[in-house]
Amino acid sequence: MINLKTILVPSDFSECSDAALRYGLELARRFDATLHLLHVVQDPLTQPWAAEGFSAPLFEVVDKWQKEAKERLARSIPAADAGRVTVAATIGWPYAEILHYAVEHSVDLIVMGTHGRGGVTHMLLGSIAEKVIRRAPCPVLTVRHPQREFVEPIPIEALLTASVT
Repeated sequence: MINLKTILVPSDFSECSDAALRYGLELARRFDATLHLLHVVQDPLTQPWAAEGFSAPLFEVVDKWQKEAKERLARSIPAADAGRVTVAATIGWPYAEILHYAVEHSVDLIVMGTHGRGGVTHMLLGSIAEKVIRRAPCPVLTVRHPQREFVEPIPIEALLTASVT
């Protein structure tokens, strides 16, 4: 029997991540599991433009990005599910931070969106999902948008205003 207690959904705020969140929430409901929603802020010090792109101290900018990411994640959670969801934002390389978070929080399943890029784009950009799949300490469910979904679509407005019963 499958026993899911902790589910991780990494988000980059794309439609693919939104689809993964729908899957993650439904699985968390069905298994009475906790859901962790994570956004990784790419470490600006690893970017070639970092040294000259900011007038404010870099640590203040990164702190602001993290705070904004957590607020945006929190707004994406339906009111009825708020008690089962933890939101987090970290700084670093996305795939490495996702894997670290999964280990640190004993995650049973990672549900993540994938853009399904191929060819040259995949070669140049790589695939965060692919790196996570190869190294994850648990199963990974990838969700591509759009595709045939097994989670019935519920308008986000209905979820956000749903009352806890």
